[in-house]
Amino acid sequence: MSVVVENLVVQYGELTAVQNVSFTAPTGSVTVILGPNGAGKTSTIEVCEGFRQATSGTVRVLGLDPVSQHAQLTRRMGVMLQGGGVYPSARVADVVDHFCALYGKKKSSKDLLVSVGLTDRSKSTWRRLSGGEQQRLSLALALAADPEVIFLDEPTSGVDIDGRDSIRAIIQELANQGATVVMASHEMAEAEKVATHAVLFQSGHVVASGTLESLLTEKHRLRFTSSPGLDVVALGAAIGSPVTHLAGGIYEVASESTPQRITRITTWLTENDHPLHNIDMGAETLEDAYRRFTGGKP
Repeated sequence: MSVVVENLVVQYGELTAVQNVSFTAPTGSVTVILGPNGAGKTSTIEVCEGFRQATSGTVRVLGLDPVSQHAQLTRRMGVMLQGGGVYPSARVADVVDHFCALYGKKKSSKDLLVSVGLTDRSKSTWRRLSGGEQQRLSLALALAADPEVIFLDEPTSGVDIDGRDSIRAIIQELANQGATVVMASHEMAEAEKVATHAVLFQSGHVVASGTLESLLTEKHRLRFTSSPGLDVVALGAAIGSPVTHLAGGIYEVASESTPQRITRITTWLTENDHPLHNIDMGAETLEDAYRRFTGGKP
């Protein structure tokens, strides 16, 4: 295991941000740490990176203590912070050249700019980059070490569609080459596209962790979109299964989809003068799993 976290506690004064957290990130995996803002994801990753001292518990990254053996670890680790970290007037190419030099030219600065799609912006300064471009530059800097383990904090935040595709491709290539990727995100749909493993956080606790296959059930959900404020009790009685109002006009039926149940839903909606805008019979997603493990609570 490239990353091993055991009984980690992080406190800020009287506030406990991370409470007895334990998980592992296997070598060559893409492990996503998921949860809403304030769930303890960034604090946990900062301890793994050696930038924050744990209140208690143990953390090992590539077999090293991130704090006491930080100098050894930094030569083998890449870090993409949640934001900033670059001098505003620094030029893109100069910053990447500098980082490559720090790591003994393990990676070519030109190749890194190509990989993150910033070749045309190489002479621009940090302050003139868009938010998404700044994220891509931060990723290039994290890759300069040719890392064995890389920590990415919200890597696709503010990035456009093309940029997200590039970042996903880089993440997958890193894992294919044997690197371990640990990625914090609150964007569960985005994380699911690259993850092999997931750690689900809620209010400073880990509520579930493991491979995606172990976390997601094979059960197919049944959701539909109609008018807000449907009488879900009457609808549930008519179709023979409880119905939950999720948000807006989105509803979920507590059973797998069958032709008969779908027919009952459309019949009831028609008889009660409600439209059927959309029906979704997809497999469970990470967001669905998170709601299941947390009881729908953030």
